[in-house]
Amino acid sequence: MSTQPSVLIIGAGLGGVGVAASLAHAGFHDVTLLDRGEGPGGVWRDNTYPGAACDVPSSLYSWSFAAKPDWGRRYGTQPDILGYLQDQVDRLGLRTKIHTRQRVVSARWDATDHRWRVVTDAGREYTADVLVPATGQLSDPVIPAIDGADTFAGPTFHSAGWRHDVELKGKRVAVIGTGASAIQFVPAIVDDVAALTVFQRSAPYVVPKPDRAYTKLHHTVFRLVPSSQAFGRKLTWVLSEQLNSAMEKGGFLPRILKQVWRAHLRLTVKDPAKRAKLVPDYPLGCKRLLFANSWYPAINRDHVAVVTDPITAVEPDGVRTGDGTLHPVDVVIWGTGFAATDFLGELEIRGTEATLSEVWANGAFAHLGVSVAGFPNLFWVYGPNTNLGGGSIVSMMEAQAGYITQAVQRLATHRRDGERGALELRGAVGVAYDAEMQRRLGDSVWNNCASWYRNEGGRIINNWPGTVAEYQRRTRHFDVTEYTESRVFGHQEKENASA
Repeated sequence: MSTQPSVLIIGAGLGGVGVAASLAHAGFHDVTLLDRGEGPGGVWRDNTYPGAACDVPSSLYSWSFAAKPDWGRRYGTQPDILGYLQDQVDRLGLRTKIHTRQRVVSARWDATDHRWRVVTDAGREYTADVLVPATGQLSDPVIPAIDGADTFAGPTFHSAGWRHDVELKGKRVAVIGTGASAIQFVPAIVDDVAALTVFQRSAPYVVPKPDRAYTKLHHTVFRLVPSSQAFGRKLTWVLSEQLNSAMEKGGFLPRILKQVWRAHLRLTVKDPAKRAKLVPDYPLGCKRLLFANSWYPAINRDHVAVVTDPITAVEPDGVRTGDGTLHPVDVVIWGTGFAATDFLGELEIRGTEATLSEVWANGAFAHLGVSVAGFPNLFWVYGPNTNLGGGSIVSMMEAQAGYITQAVQRLATHRRDGERGALELRGAVGVAYDAEMQRRLGDSVWNNCASWYRNEGGRIINNWPGTVAEYQRRTRHFDVTEYTESRVFGHQEKENASA
């Protein structure tokens, strides 16, 4: 019987690969990653729309153990980030551990054998001692249910499934939504289109992004003097932690950012009527704060219109709004975000007594965003209440990877005794943690408006209310007393060999 617990990771994005890397560093190599796509990359593989980039500086949006001195820009672009992730996959020897085009449809805990049994849509079956869903919060695109959406005569597509074969030059284009993706791709296509109509349900706060291209000198200094890049990472960390703290406790930073936003808007959008449509009606930070230099200048263009009347229908020739106007367009692009509060999608996970969708019927929750009572040896990455209002989610996922690695180390102690172990969160621990999260989130800025951070019942299930430093402290040591442990003898090892 192997002394190493087998680990199955669902998803080969930054979260899943980060866990595999952490396990490898600790000497655990019985790891399999299943991904529904053609290769590793996650959202940075899927989102190839023009202008796709990160809004966190590259020095911080990267693993602490893998600095990259040759980033093309201060804020990484989609090709650069995807290349970084794929390079790390090869450096760590993980490429052969990734099984592509494997969408997981079900996972069931086998209490008799203390293993997870996993099935994919390709008909393959896997078994593993530990299951790590790393499917992300911004992975499944959403197109709202609008009457006639399927009747439009021209091309339609979501920004996360960009149609590069659709020629936009000289076309009348409708963009539905003004979230983080739209503020990047609208400026990238505005010079090509004949007319652009942006349908906005809620105006975002957009502040300037201090971006720049790195020169050969930058790359040389970063390579020869790594501390120079580390200093930039630390400075970004300090500023983002101030913002994270302000999301829960308030402070001076949101007031400063609001003044920066106001000046940015006034200096770039000259038409008072258009400018008035771009003023949010909620406190700064309640919805995702966006960073961009070219969004307002793009909106300021004469051939760009902002429509705030609600959409009532999509018709073959265009988009109709509540005031009765039909806006004729040739192409419709959905910039309507993702099913962020639906952590499961079509995946069914059955634990000791119930499915996770049943347990999460009123909204997802997990201890430290990682563990749920009733689901032994299951550890989530980028799970409920681990998203950030500021800073790098990579830092959060790296902390989770370390926590999960410690759990695997604990399970490995049972294997040495010829047994297969299980760690299951104590119910009272999960209840107390969730109560703390909801109490703190109730006092946060996110409780002041509707956003993708909240589910239909108003429960905030995406965001972490504290700083990254607090989260790292709370996940630094795996507290086995928060779990119950059980063991079975591993006499069925051959029968349950992984696929």
